[in-house]
Amino acid sequence: MSVEMQVRARANDRCELCSASNQLSVYAVPPDEGPSADRAILVCQDCLHQLSGQDELTPSRWTFLNDSMWSEVPAVQVLAWRMLHRLKSESWAQDALDQLYLDDELLQWAQATGDHEDRDPVAVHQDVNGARLQNGDTIVLTKSLDVKGSQINARIGTTVKNIKLVPDNTEQIEGKIEGQQIVILTKYVRKTTA
Repeated sequence: MSVEMQVRARANDRCELCSASNQLSVYAVPPDEGPSADRAILVCQDCLHQLSGQDELTPSRWTFLNDSMWSEVPAVQVLAWRMLHRLKSESWAQDALDQLYLDDELLQWAQATGDHEDRDPVAVHQDVNGARLQNGDTIVLTKSLDVKGSQINARIGTTVKNIKLVPDNTEQIEGKIEGQQIVILTKYVRKTTA
């Protein structure tokens, strides 16, 4: 039986952290020592994205750790310990950490990657209202802008489709206005729901 089949059977096709039943995948708990059902868990996409740092950590979402930390699966215990450490500024997470016990071997595994140490927040592009921007989104300008080095004046209310995020600067996006690719500050845009 494959590792994935073993993990799915053990988890009853539910996320072993939050119990969600959709968009599940097997996550090998680092450090990876080769394929093993004992060192992997079944997680939903939402948990995976926050575990791996692809999405910003939402502390209120992780209160389910109060239940999943009692799992008999060592890999779940290790991840619960790591996430509770990342969330230790939350009183509920600190209370849970005070109750959670890992034997020496599991504690060594939990500390092996340094995931439990303070991390910088995930940098995300946000519009003027705090909505997360992604590549391909459509935005509307909330302020008239003069485009440097051009005769273009982008007026308030101008729609810009198929934006691109500037990878190393969360305050900037790129988009085309009047056929010209320009850089736009995120504080002057609002994401549309179209």
